[in-house]
Amino acid sequence: MKMRKKADLPSKLCASCGLPFAWRKKWERDWDNVKFCSERCRRQPAAAAAAIISKRAL
Repeated sequence: MKMRKKADLPSKLCASCGLPFAWRKKWERDWDNVKFCSERCRRQPAAAAAAIISKRAL
């Protein structure tokens, strides 16, 4: 398999923190369903995530 540069990989925005994250090999079969960049973001309540995003906007 040919190596790719990280910039060439697809990316998404995290549903919790709003930061971009890139495709990972472990998400290969489930990329369409991946919504969060990490376990921490997946576990975080939606209200806390909204507060983090609004603080970043300031």
